[in-house]
Amino acid sequence: MLMLKHIYKLTSIILLSSILFLQGCIKDHCTHTFSYFSPVYRTTEQVRANIKSNAPRQISQAGKLYIKGQYIFLNELDKGIHIIDNSNPLSPKNVAFIDIPGNMDLAVKGNTLYADAYTDLVALDITNPLQARTTKIVESAFPYRQYYGAFYADTSKVIVDWVKRDTTVDAECGNGGFFGINFNKHDVIMYEDVLSLWNTAQYSSNTSPSPGNAVSPFGVGGSMARFAIAGNNLYAVTTSDLNVFGIGSPQSPSFNKKINMGWNIETIYPFQQKLFIGSTTGMFIYNIADGNNPVQEGQFSHVQSCDPVIADEKYAYVTLRSGTSCNGFTNQLEILDIKDLSSPALLKTYPMTNPYGLSKDEDLLFICDGADGLKVYNAADVKNIKLITTIPDIETYDVIAMNGIALLVNSEGLYQYSYADINNIHLLSKIDIAQ
Repeated sequence: MLMLKHIYKLTSIILLSSILFLQGCIKDHCTHTFSYFSPVYRTTEQVRANIKSNAPRQISQAGKLYIKGQYIFLNELDKGIHIIDNSNPLSPKNVAFIDIPGNMDLAVKGNTLYADAYTDLVALDITNPLQARTTKIVESAFPYRQYYGAFYADTSKVIVDWVKRDTTVDAECGNGGFFGINFNKHDVIMYEDVLSLWNTAQYSSNTSPSPGNAVSPFGVGGSMARFAIAGNNLYAVTTSDLNVFGIGSPQSPSFNKKINMGWNIETIYPFQQKLFIGSTTGMFIYNIADGNNPVQEGQFSHVQSCDPVIADEKYAYVTLRSGTSCNGFTNQLEILDIKDLSSPALLKTYPMTNPYGLSKDEDLLFICDGADGLKVYNAADVKNIKLITTIPDIETYDVIAMNGIALLVNSEGLYQYSYADINNIHLLSKIDIAQ
């Protein structure tokens, strides 16, 4: 796993630093300069009282996207959700921020937004997004958030931020502590490379075609999403489970059941009465005709790789990529024939550079191909998709294409491109992300 690689890397750094540290001893004392992160805690009561719309803040580390009506809801990793008024795509406005420590996923039905807050599920009334308020919290809805390295969270409080500190210390050479220093276990030892990896959210999103001009009560989520809404249920996947929540009373969700699926579950995508669930080793298809009781209907296996998936009436589209915690070495688009849901079949494979998210609007297929940019294909014939154009010089992660506008996010900004004229795709606007 990539996490283990980082841990091995950190161990190597520690060993090398220790050697230099010992070599630098003068008599029986040494000095060492290093950086670390220290968690900032608040009480549960303080955190919950502030889960509401607050003043807008600059985007610094963007995660999952969700679109509902004129609003874009953009996750700020482990911090909360930005609310962006997109009534004018030429000039989107960052209008509010909902503080939700530990947030990484979100979904919307009607006037209710659902979000994770570490182990809890939070429901918020967004009838007026500028005055969002919590209506219910389902405690312990998800497994405990794991921390890495020699760090143990204070479980009586909530981590709301991390503060980077630089320090130089004196220590006895050869002392048994970490670099000869003994830290408070609830205070430090979260190094920068480990912390950034722990906070990493994978970017990519998708959309399914809207039925005519009908207005759906649901928003548009993504192919890397772990939350999905269908009918009166919210479905949320963890690394091993499919959690089912009842949202017949939208602002008062209730936990219904948990279905164990094994390990390395990554993403969930709803289409009609099916759930397409991506894992590092394949795709699962669940029938949700009985929304409270999903039943596995089919499965397709592939080489180990990260696996976002979207689908339409006939086909599933899967991107596989290397260079991730999934340990894969494959970079390609796979198109699966799903007419027989009990036995999905590989129809065609297309090589890619390092694909992330994908989105489909009728015959147009949008693929975020990492550093190669955003690629737009004519997928009318899935056995022979044709590249229409590439938007280069931008590292792409997440895209939602609908109604002639492709919404794209990466580490530098939130972009909107018009594709109303497929021969003249052009930038409409950009919201910068703080570097």
